[in-house]
Amino acid sequence: MDCAVLFLTINQEKNIMQVTIRSMLTACFVFSALLGTGAEAVAAQKKATKKAVTQVCNPDPRGQILALSCASCHGTDGRSVGIIPSFYGKSPEYLEAALKDFKSGARYSTVMIRHAKGYSDEEIRMIAQYFGTVWQKNK
Repeated sequence: MDCAVLFLTINQEKNIMQVTIRSMLTACFVFSALLGTGAEAVAAQKKATKKAVTQVCNPDPRGQILALSCASCHGTDGRSVGIIPSFYGKSPEYLEAALKDFKSGARYSTVMIRHAKGYSDEEIRMIAQYFGTVWQKNK
């Protein structure tokens, strides 16, 4: 192999390395920019989750007061004994929907229809929020 060919081969390898390094640096730059955006999104999600957890763990105290009438049959945390249905561990959304269904007559019950009709939608939401979160505090 003569010197001219060897020189061209070395220059070609050098150029290939430069292109490769530039490509890698560009990829790193783009990736780090995406990570920065992702980190901001993760931080925003953590903040939203913390706010939601605070709301779940600190329901409106009026809900607890309203829930006292439920406790005589369903227990103070929704764990009833005997034949009365237990709703311990159900979500606030599930409980609110069930109570509203009792109130509207879409869900039949001999007793719960009459109880649910006595509450406003806001009171039903507070009761559901209380019973839907009290079990999480007792873990």
